[in-house]
Amino acid sequence: MAMLASLPMYDLEPLRPATDAWWSGIAAALRRRGFGGAPETLAREGGFGDRFAQWADPDLLLSQTCGYPLTHDFADKLRLVATPLYRAEHCAGPRYCSVVVVGKEHRAITIDDLRGGHVAVNGFDSQSGFNSLRALVAPLAQGGRFFGKVSETGRHAASLAMVAAGKADVCAIDCVSHGLWRRHMPELLTGTRVLTVTARAPSLPYVTHAGRSDAEVASMRAALVEAAADPALSEVRDRLLIAGFETLSRAAYDEIDAMEADAIAAGYPELA
Repeated sequence: MAMLASLPMYDLEPLRPATDAWWSGIAAALRRRGFGGAPETLAREGGFGDRFAQWADPDLLLSQTCGYPLTHDFADKLRLVATPLYRAEHCAGPRYCSVVVVGKEHRAITIDDLRGGHVAVNGFDSQSGFNSLRALVAPLAQGGRFFGKVSETGRHAASLAMVAAGKADVCAIDCVSHGLWRRHMPELLTGTRVLTVTARAPSLPYVTHAGRSDAEVASMRAALVEAAADPALSEVRDRLLIAGFETLSRAAYDEIDAMEADAIAAGYPELA
């Protein structure tokens, strides 16, 4: 049976050789555990939205998704395998947060100073770019309003570029992306600074198709743990800021839904 694998969430162009090597190590471990059809190469996005087709594909063996799609649009299509541990600043074990980024010369000292401003959002299905920022701002909203303008950009990098160019006042970027950019693509951060951070939530999970059995998922977890301990992959893991994996219950990701529910209860369902 044909199988599909993708790792779209941190697939930065300069890191693609490392991502490919990381997948090769995982795939080898999967084959040793009975997944002989584990693909040699990753499926990559030819355009925006391809990841959604991959996550819905019944042939999906392994991928990585944002926690918000896992608990929302793909709740019945994806099954949690394991949660990665990252060495990025602001991560704590299997938990991460977003950094709230403004222009380097922006007057803002606190979040409240951004009232009425222009926010750039990668997508309204994003925990890091949307849900966590909404939760942070909700206590400050008045009459369901806080920001004066919202622009959806499609990508964290596009949101950051708007802020750097002075075309938006603020965006929220997940701290792993920000850490990878700072290390491998620091030019993207030029003209920006971190104002504050959001609350933490479980990190972006590795997932499989919802139809996979308990035994299959257990074998996948074992393969990931093996790859995370493989000395031959040490340099690759270092480049990708991967420190290991932890097994969280699916219920752990309900925290993302609780963030949303609290913001809605506070009368702030949108970012405007």
